[in-house]
Amino acid sequence: MTSRHVLVLAALLATTPVVPAAAQDTIKIGSSLGLTGYGSITDGHWREGLELAVEALNAKGGVLGKKLQLVHEDNKSIPQQAVLVYRKMMTEDKVVAFDSGCISAGNFAAASFVTRAKLPMMLCSILPQQPEEQKWAFSFLPPPKFEVDSRYEFLKSKTDIRKVGILGDPSPYGSLMRKFALEDAKEFGLEVVANESYQQEDADFSVQIGRINAAGAGAIIMIGQGNAVITVAKNIKSLGLDKMLLLGSVNERDLLVEAGRVLGDRYLFPSPIIQVAIDDLALITDPKARAAAEAFITPLKAKHGGKIDTSMSSRAWDSLLMLAQAMEAAKTTEGTAVRDAFEKIGPYVGAGAPYEFSPTQHVGITKNPYVIAYVKDGKLAINHDGR
Repeated sequence: MTSRHVLVLAALLATTPVVPAAAQDTIKIGSSLGLTGYGSITDGHWREGLELAVEALNAKGGVLGKKLQLVHEDNKSIPQQAVLVYRKMMTEDKVVAFDSGCISAGNFAAASFVTRAKLPMMLCSILPQQPEEQKWAFSFLPPPKFEVDSRYEFLKSKTDIRKVGILGDPSPYGSLMRKFALEDAKEFGLEVVANESYQQEDADFSVQIGRINAAGAGAIIMIGQGNAVITVAKNIKSLGLDKMLLLGSVNERDLLVEAGRVLGDRYLFPSPIIQVAIDDLALITDPKARAAAEAFITPLKAKHGGKIDTSMSSRAWDSLLMLAQAMEAAKTTEGTAVRDAFEKIGPYVGAGAPYEFSPTQHVGITKNPYVIAYVKDGKLAINHDGR
């Protein structure tokens, strides 16, 4: 080898990154999560589900003969921060796909450049708004219409309440749900007599609740997740509104229980069956669905104990298992091939819900998965009879 060849080789070695052998045997999945800020509870549970799925898959040999590695970053529930963490995971961590949390605005903000990079996005949130971005995104969130309609159907069939007030946050998901709440009311023989808003950081909702009550509403349709529901419940009680029902959004188990302790059976909410059945799998009557739920609940209880929530974490588990199945079917982690394989999985019975993704259907939950539940003796229970 001449001195010139030595110099050329040295230059190449200096500019070519050395990839450790362990890294070559790892498939990295990125996740943008609101681990602080208003999304911390829901996205924390999404992370739990992803971590359990990674552990389960790796225990069986991984994917394509390689171990999975979850790379997650805290977007602080802020869209601008989500852009930064998405870019970091793409450029520095070299993730091959994303399985991100429930901060819709953050996922929207990053969707354009993730799409250009041809990386599939599994999402806890609603889909991005642009058609080209939607081709690369798959939503594991039940459509907001289902969450609204399950509450309206309960009021129509189980109560004599026909006037309702809306109390919602301004998030993209909340805005979409509010739209359905306003449009669908007449279909159920209901009238929206008040339409109020709040911010996540608000500490009191008495003014909005007072206006809803003055308009003659017998129930509040609350749109928004997080601790605010406990404050609303306390405000209703302190205002002496003894007949007012609060129909909240899907939420984290501990918050549901706490709000239920305040208002008793006047606090009702849509819940996926697995969230209610955590203590009694017999409530899940379909054998395949019960088996899928048990496969998830068993490791979840072993790792996190009995005080756990399954609403978000079960769908996160499903999303990663399905992503792994698509990679195995495609025999590669290349983005286009994985996306195409994911669209061809067909009907899939998961722990959190059944899914029906296809080339034209990127919102996987196509049938309403919710039951109306309440809190009884500190546990979630299905409300069959109304009030």
